Parts: sequence; C-alpha cells; structure tokens
Amino acid sequence: MHRRILSIALLALASGIAQAADKPDPSAGEVEKIIGSFADNESAFAKARENYTYRQTAKIQEFDEGGAPGGRFEIASDIVFTNDGKRTERIVRAPAPTLHLIQMSPADEQDLRNVLPFVLTSKDIANYHVRYLGRQSADEIPCYVFAVKPKSMEQGKRYFTGQIWFDDRDLMIVKSYGRSTGLLKKGSDEQFPKFETYREQVDGKYWFPTYTIANSTLHFKDASPRVRLSVKYEDYKQFKSETKITFGDQVDPKPAPKDPKKP
Repeated sequence: MHRRILSIALLALASGIAQAADKPDPSAGEVEKIIGSFADNESAFAKARENYTYRQTAKIQEFDEGGAPGGRFEIASDIVFTNDGKRTERIVRAPAPTLHLIQMSPADEQDLRNVLPFVLTSKDIANYHVRYLGRQSADEIPCYVFAVKPKSMEQGKRYFTGQIWFDDRDLMIVKSYGRSTGLLKKGSDEQFPKFETYREQVDGKYWFPTYTIANSTLHFKDASPRVRLSVKYEDYKQFKSETKITFGDQVDPKPAPKDPKKP
C-alpha cells in the first residue's frame, strides 16, 4: 500500500481475550499431528463454505492527524448462487466513497476476500512456516496457538502473517490476528497494519468468519491518517451440499500408557 492506498488489513484493537489454559502442551510429534489435522479440517471447511450464501459488509472511517473524522467507505455484497448454480458476488449497497486521505486498491480487494477471513488448508500450508506457541483461550474456548508466515511470495498474490488460534477439540480456526503481506514494488510507500478476525460456529458444524475489526494509524511518508475498519460476515445459509466434513481422531496431548504385557 502506497501513500493514499489503504490496505484493507488494519491494526486491530487489542482484545486481551487470550488467557493461558491449564492443560499440558503436546509433544513435538503430537504438534505435527495437530498441524496435519487442522489443515485437513480447514480444507474440508473451505469446500463446505462454497455451498453457503452470506452477506459481507465492510466499513471504513478515516481520521486526520488531529483526530477529526474525514471520509467514509462502505460496501455490502451478497455471496449467492445464480439460477444455474454458479457462485457469484452481488453488490447490494455501495454509497459513493468520500475518502480523501486514503484510497482503496486492487490489493485491498484481495485482502477483503481472501486474507481477512483467513483459511489455512492442506494445499496452502506447504507455503507457510507454522510454529507452535502454546495454549491459550479465546472467548473462553481452549485453543492451540500457532505463528504462521509465508515461506516465499509470488508477485500479485496476497498472504497472511501473524497468529492463529485453533479450537483444541474441533481443530479449526476460531481467531486470527496479523496482517496481509505480499511483494511490493520498489520504492512504494506501503503499509499493512494488523487486523483481528473472529469465527463462530454455524449450524453446529463449522467455524465461519463472522467479523473483523481494526483501528490503526498509518504512517505514510507525508502523513499519518488513522483508519477504523469493521467487516461483518452474516446470514450464512446453506445452498447445496455434496460434501461432508469429517474430523480425524482427536489428538491426545498426553496419551494414556499402554497396559504392561502379562508374563
């Protein structure tokens, strides 16, 4: 993001919800199994999510360096299916933007669609370094916490770097905190501040992104405007389903010892 170009991934308000959980950490071998299991589950979720309609509403408010509110940006779109079953995006509300300190870019649109509601599938995980950090609770949900960052990047693609919280029972993402990243043009004045995305269970099965929040001062070369972002994902409804999500066996951090052999 260069001057006057806003990355849709912005600095999140500190939530302070993560608290240490009173459970033992898994061994190194068990961590590898956990990583494989949550990648498989995220793959199944990504496939299942393709059968859901929902509404996504993004709002941005800018503030000058003195704190005075400036322009706004808002777009609401429905992810729906056409009569012949093809998935498409339909804009339902898009007032004329009044931003003048910042502007949206194609990279922002990619972030909005793919990075803020981050999904780490079996296909994508090979492109990321994944490191176990420990156990914490997110909204009282016991979780495994991992740090992730891309191993390498391709021109034109957007990536996530930060931390992810996995429910230690379902082994699916319930929270992500980090920023979007990608290859930048030489000499560009770009920033990609942090955002925070939360998921909730829908239909008692899957953990779906439900909202993203961010609040950050962006320090460009010639100005430092502040921006506030909110994105809501709501009204999830299943359109069709030819897939069934299944979870692997739960990983026991401390497996019970085997019975001693009888003489």
